[in-house]
Amino acid sequence: MAKHILLTGGGRGIGAAIAEALRERGAKLFAATSADADLSEPHGPTLLWEKALEQLDGRVDVLINNAGIFEAAPISEPDAVWLASWQRTMTVNLEASACLCRSAVLAWQARQCGGRIVNIASRAAYRGDSPAHWHYAASKAGMVGMTKTIARGYGREGILAFAVCPGFTMTGAVDDYLASRGGEALLADIPLGRVADPEEIARIATFLALDAPPSMTGAIVDANGASYVR
Repeated sequence: MAKHILLTGGGRGIGAAIAEALRERGAKLFAATSADADLSEPHGPTLLWEKALEQLDGRVDVLINNAGIFEAAPISEPDAVWLASWQRTMTVNLEASACLCRSAVLAWQARQCGGRIVNIASRAAYRGDSPAHWHYAASKAGMVGMTKTIARGYGREGILAFAVCPGFTMTGAVDDYLASRGGEALLADIPLGRVADPEEIARIATFLALDAPPSMTGAIVDANGASYVR
């Protein structure tokens, strides 16, 4: 039976690659974009969950939280501006994902069935990020902690949780991408010698969503070309 999957941030980059990989596996997919719900709004995640149930015949078997933002917040900004950046990033990257995870767990408990959560976090959760992105690193570290907590708390109910921590991933034109992130200096910090392709992250996410053995629940999968190992 085809899995019914809700994927957030499914319109471009890693999300679009995940969507394509899941469709190739025959999943019934709702690849949500910002047009479907505004995850920066308090009721955005609830509205998105309800829309997903409408699109997926009343059932979600797998939740993949991929939507997120990466916006600079230099410490030189005025207090109000800096705090607003923190609040927006934490709301979209962490709180919205938490709300969707909560909806999924409650639904699976009500149905007395299992389910899978795959959270797309970041290498920044462990290594940190640039001085302008304290908030981004914190949001992704929170996502990792949430994933582990869900895995430990609900494994006996067949509810599994995983996270993927990509490093830099090629989501646009090569030259523009590298220039925006430090060019050759970026590549010099990656032993593999290149950034990841979205399709590589998609293969990992698809494996976790559909194939990973239950004993892997709680696993955090790194995909950063050995630029950070732990």
